[in-house]
Amino acid sequence: MRVHILDDWSDTLRGLPCFSRLAGHDVTVWTDHVEGAALAERLQAAEAVCLFRERTRITADLLAALPHLRLISGRGAWPHVDVAACTARGVAFASRKPAEVPNHAAAELTFALILAALRDLPGQMASAKAGHWQAGVGRTLRGKTIGIYGHGRIGRLIAGYAAAFGARVIWWGSEAGRLRAAGEGGEVAASRAAFFTEADIVTLHLRLTPATQGIVTAEDLALMRPRSVLVNTSRAGLIAPGALLAALEAGRPGLAALDVFDKEPLTDAADPLLSHPRVIATPHIGFVTEEEFDLQFADVFDQVAAFAAGTPIHLVNPEVA
Repeated sequence: MRVHILDDWSDTLRGLPCFSRLAGHDVTVWTDHVEGAALAERLQAAEAVCLFRERTRITADLLAALPHLRLISGRGAWPHVDVAACTARGVAFASRKPAEVPNHAAAELTFALILAALRDLPGQMASAKAGHWQAGVGRTLRGKTIGIYGHGRIGRLIAGYAAAFGARVIWWGSEAGRLRAAGEGGEVAASRAAFFTEADIVTLHLRLTPATQGIVTAEDLALMRPRSVLVNTSRAGLIAPGALLAALEAGRPGLAALDVFDKEPLTDAADPLLSHPRVIATPHIGFVTEEEFDLQFADVFDQVAAFAAGTPIHLVNPEVA
């Protein structure tokens, strides 16, 4: 099959063990991001397209412009894929939603951002490199309260890290999530307001769905302490539009450590949130490690191989096969 891989910005996949699973196929790897007519033009010959998480949206207009396309292969949730349009065009869509393997890379980055915020690592590094040596005094994590919003695989990893550092953990989330946390011996906040009020650090670990869109409100953020930290390595859409920037301007929370933004890739250095003096930012690298890529794309490439062999797996629209 003629297989096109989109959005491998660092040209990593060709050097990973999983890439051998596409042996025998005609593979094209795209290392930049384009949209619209430019994307349709480069995919004209494609029979299979491998998605790099949610970096490219698959729309009805795009599908209509790709006459040879037979398969789209992805991994995880698919808010960026118009599945109905795929089905209408006779394009199979395969995506495995793993339930058993936590994303250690995202959990590790989350904890790195917590520590970076408390110790102002970006500011201290910049000061040292500028020849000014120390720049202010940081804070210790031990004894602090970490509020974890979302009792899932990543949230549980964060709780384990927090325990190793001597921090207290409190939980919030859906009723089912709060029950799971309590059932595992976790401390659930007495109320939603208590969760945001008590936490020195609030970290978000929820899937972005219609039910969770904007679930963290301006009212929630206004309850946070002036020296508290909000960490978001999940999805920007979990926070109500404009609420975080307004909250930072109002001084609650005092800092935000962000790996996700409303528009990605975000290349405008003057963006008011990205450039805010109380924001520590990374460019959506929570899952960007060689180990995580190899794990995820093994599934993506296996789906291509299985489809080519006539035994498709993980089909979201099996009626097309």
